[in-house]
Amino acid sequence: MEEVNVQDKKLIIFRIEEEEYAVSIQNVGSIEKIEAITRVPGTADFVKGVINLRGVITPVIDLKQRFHQKETTFTELSRIIIIHIDDITVGFIVDEANDVIDVNADLIEEPPEVVGSHDIEYISGVIKLDSRLLILLELTEVLQQKELTELRSMEG
Repeated sequence: MEEVNVQDKKLIIFRIEEEEYAVSIQNVGSIEKIEAITRVPGTADFVKGVINLRGVITPVIDLKQRFHQKETTFTELSRIIIIHIDDITVGFIVDEANDVIDVNADLIEEPPEVVGSHDIEYISGVIKLDSRLLILLELTEVLQQKELTELRSMEG
């Protein structure tokens, strides 16, 4: 039987613009192709609306718009990553979902302090892997409490 190092973290890697991000596979329900999104009036610009995911109404957020204030242009590679944060399920639109990797927890470094960066609270760490730099997201910080409450009310 293969021994699993308890220090290893299994991560889903995805891309927004030219940056690669990572989230723990424990928070990921599935990765879906882009489907029809129903707009919900009165929500933040980055909340694209809701999808009917196998009978469950799931709110969808455009992470590019959340992080970079630019709307995602859908391509064949665009995906919706279904994420579970606390007690809600939400879809994150990303440019591409690249792969699943195992990373030793020792490779996760503290995020650099960037003066004037509004993204820093979303980042729980960075991982240097060969020539790649992966940004590990702190999912509970990606959405503020007010937004989480709004999304809970959209769930079906």
